[in-house]
Amino acid sequence: MPADVAPLLLIVAAAAVILGTVLQRVSGMGVGLVVAPTLALLLGPVAGVLLTNLTTTVSAVLIGITLRHDIDWQRYIRLAPLIVVGSVPGALLVGAADRSSLEVIIGTVLLATLLTTALVRIPPVSGAIPAAMAGTAGGFLNTAVGVAAPAMLVYAQATNWQQRSFAATLQPIFFTMGLTSVITKVGLGAAPISGLPPLPVIGLVVAMVPIGLLVGGLVARRVTAEAGRKVAVVVVTAGALLLLARGVGGMAGLF
Repeated sequence: MPADVAPLLLIVAAAAVILGTVLQRVSGMGVGLVVAPTLALLLGPVAGVLLTNLTTTVSAVLIGITLRHDIDWQRYIRLAPLIVVGSVPGALLVGAADRSSLEVIIGTVLLATLLTTALVRIPPVSGAIPAAMAGTAGGFLNTAVGVAAPAMLVYAQATNWQQRSFAATLQPIFFTMGLTSVITKVGLGAAPISGLPPLPVIGLVVAMVPIGLLVGGLVARRVTAEAGRKVAVVVVTAGALLLLARGVGGMAGLF
């Protein structure tokens, strides 16, 4: 990492983590949505998503402690087992695709899932099969692109999951997804630890999580969950479009 780029990278990465953590504290999701496209642009799709997975794991623990009284552990148990099933093909995809292809995949998936949750009316469902599908899809998306929130949001809308419980229960789900994603990608050789940025960068990124949590606690008293989601959608749409443009340009030999 060149010395003249490092300060800007640190500032942008730190700001993304703080914003993502604030949004996650307010609405239950945000770290992956904001941090994944940002770090993928700064560090590349493999290292960026891997660092996002690490950051999501830490943020989920801290926010989960704050919201622990509202966690629906029965729902978590229904969703969690299939996370590993979805994570393995996600790791294999990361290992097989080149950088430009991954950038196109990440940008396309982010835009498609956001459009789905915004424009498509989700029919009501219940039972074990929808939960299994949501867990599998979430595990795959989290491992491949660092963002599982849209899959969880579709499931929440389809099952009429109450927002307070949904936001709290997402935290152990995100923790499980983040940890599983790191283990599968490193274990399968798809995202080697050596590809991560220097330890000071990792330390700074992770250290921003409790700062974002403190700010988010204050913001949550004044901002609705719906407003927080709208901000996250704007940020992730911009990041997804940039990733998609750079990936297409790389495939065409423009970058």
